[in-house]
Amino acid sequence: MSMATRTDTQSPALHAADSHDWIRVHGARENNLKDLSVEIPKRRLTVFTGVSGSGKSSLVFGTIAAESQRMINETYSAFVQGFMPTLARPEVDVLEGLTTAIIVDQERMGANPRSTVGTVTDANAMLRILFSRLGQPHIGSPQAFSFNVATISGKGAVTIERGGGKTIERRSFSITGGMCPRCEGMGRISDVDLSQLYDDSKSLNEGALTIPGYSMDGWYGRIFSGCGFFDPDKPIRKYTKTELHDLLHKEPTKIKVDGINLTYEGLIPKIQKSMLSKDREALQSHIRAFVDRAVTFTACPECGGTRLSEAARSSKINGINIADACAMQISDLADWVHTLDEPSVAPLLAALQHTLDSFVEIGLGYLSLDRSSGTLSGGEAQRTKMIRHLGSSLTDVTYVFDEPTIGLHPHDIQRMNGLLLRLRDKGNTVLVVEHKPEAIAIADHVVDLGPGAGTAGGQVVFEGTVDGLRGSGTLTGRHLDDRASLKPSVRERTGVLAVRGANRHNLQDVDVDIPLGVLCVVTGVAGSGKSSLIHGSVSGRDGVVSVDQTLIKGSRRSNPATYTGLLDPIRKAFAKASGVKPALFSANSEGACPTCNGAGVIYTDLAMMAGVATTCEECEGKRFQASVLEYTFGGRDIAEVLAMSVTEAEEFFGSGEARTPAAHAILGRLADVGLGYLSLGQPLTTLSGGERQRLKLATHMAEQGGVYVLDEPTTGLHLADVEHLLGLLDRLVDSGKSVIVIEHHQAVMAHADWIIDLGPAAGHDGGRIVFEGTPADLVAARSTLTGEHLAAYVGT
Repeated sequence: MSMATRTDTQSPALHAADSHDWIRVHGARENNLKDLSVEIPKRRLTVFTGVSGSGKSSLVFGTIAAESQRMINETYSAFVQGFMPTLARPEVDVLEGLTTAIIVDQERMGANPRSTVGTVTDANAMLRILFSRLGQPHIGSPQAFSFNVATISGKGAVTIERGGGKTIERRSFSITGGMCPRCEGMGRISDVDLSQLYDDSKSLNEGALTIPGYSMDGWYGRIFSGCGFFDPDKPIRKYTKTELHDLLHKEPTKIKVDGINLTYEGLIPKIQKSMLSKDREALQSHIRAFVDRAVTFTACPECGGTRLSEAARSSKINGINIADACAMQISDLADWVHTLDEPSVAPLLAALQHTLDSFVEIGLGYLSLDRSSGTLSGGEAQRTKMIRHLGSSLTDVTYVFDEPTIGLHPHDIQRMNGLLLRLRDKGNTVLVVEHKPEAIAIADHVVDLGPGAGTAGGQVVFEGTVDGLRGSGTLTGRHLDDRASLKPSVRERTGVLAVRGANRHNLQDVDVDIPLGVLCVVTGVAGSGKSSLIHGSVSGRDGVVSVDQTLIKGSRRSNPATYTGLLDPIRKAFAKASGVKPALFSANSEGACPTCNGAGVIYTDLAMMAGVATTCEECEGKRFQASVLEYTFGGRDIAEVLAMSVTEAEEFFGSGEARTPAAHAILGRLADVGLGYLSLGQPLTTLSGGERQRLKLATHMAEQGGVYVLDEPTTGLHLADVEHLLGLLDRLVDSGKSVIVIEHHQAVMAHADWIIDLGPAAGHDGGRIVFEGTPADLVAARSTLTGEHLAAYVGT
């Protein structure tokens, strides 16, 4: 039948299957959503806007994407579901028209030191197969090129049961791995400064050990006292060689102390397992400070930092070994792979070429495959996750993005917009949570949430087109066309921070004088070397307070009050007023409700089904014992204080009988960064990305540093909040601080006193200073990409 004939015979009536063109949400109550109902068109690009904390993530990720994933998981057998994360059904009455959701969020990639850009994108796996097939000399299977597989061999007698009898046979085996035996595939070796581990003039019982957590009062004390390898009352400097070796290097040894079987291990192997085997960024701050103080890391002399054994490095294709390939800039590696023409591995080469080309297309061509995944910024991590979806043949799926423009220069945002539109044009539904006007502009449909943040948000205040949003009068609509103007005058520097010969990553021996006493903005396209310059040459100096993008670590028991240290003065004030111990006013200590252990809810595990959390009947969700709530301070009990917002608490602790200057100062800083609406007891796990970064900024503002380094503080900030942030930066500078900001947002650039622009491009095409001067000079010169975009932004 011809196409024309088929068209003529089709019924003009709409087919029932074509009537499901909307995702319908009715009665959503997740987090702060207030019985929200909305209809989202399928196969269109919908952008969700609103101030930070208005409920965008609760609607998109916590409701739509979460329910889609939960329903997909339910299609598997109970056995398979037992191995998958259990997801609770979101608080919503009706969800219709859902399709498979693919979430591309900002969560940093795993902080495992063995994880690299190549391993998380499968590019390394393909390279290993390629070298195992084409590499000369041939050294073995793909795992012979893996730095995570050690070379092992063994032989011995094995007992085999067959035919009703037993026979003993000798067997031997060997596995050829690519792991460097010296550094065990880490690429670096550690040297421990023993003077930072202990004070050798003291004995162990006198508190010689200075390692965090190694106290003689607990289990370590019992092990050291009862092991019998050395005298815990003898100063360490008087130990014999054997005793010192046993204290520092002894292999795990079974011992018995007070009738209990224990394992004793030397200090250095114990530290290596508990601290050095983890990524530095994943450590708690006090342990990270100890590691920075006590341990120096150097590239492994045997493998040169490549992580690979000599055999793996000896096998080459056209003169290039796998270590060389992984160290190349990905754009150069893509060009090299294109030169390979071998029919026997054609499908593999095609897949590898597609992956590498996707890196270049998405703007990450400046990375290398051996780059540790823990060092990627939130924006880079998100774009790395996007790679597997580019060129995918799937259609009619829902792609969910969380601020995909984070970490992108205005020049790169246009490319990201093109990728989002391409996904939509293949017949997919694209949902984007976004603040940047350039990204909002390409939306087919806009859902604006608000009107405020926290309890003042959670409602749809506008739904429609971008033009409709402009005229809607909502906070987003009013600020959508905001354009900052250049300052009529700039501050004069009070000194300089000199950087000489900076060559970290792609920096090309950069010399620069960073002005002090002013607001200095460091900018440039993604991958031009901004973070390498500032974090590599400035952040570690004395008096420099660095607020970076690393995630806040905290469980569902952590909240703004515990994270900022606000709870300490509050507990002390309650204890002083009531004449009892401060520990009574902690839901994680003596004051905790015994039924729910201070959690406020009781969790029931239902194996492969989602667990159920029910409010504790004993404390009614207040987390404290009833006797603790009888003590009041200023007429309020501790549970009522934790339920207050920052603004209410600032007023409460600012005057009257509840006046507590220490608590009031911390609350003032939280209000300064725009978190006045947050509840003191709100779990950290429910905060949005923007809220977490501002919480971290408020905490660091208490530190006595002369120079503040901020890494993209506009991340997750609504257009209206950027103005608030600029006011905060001005106050910091006017109080005598120097502020250095790594930033792409043109409003922050326009507000700067001094701009340092890196470029001209990314990777080995960047790493140079292409402009230093005032924003007005940058706009007038228009000599760089940043200058062109800033000039267009301020309308000159």
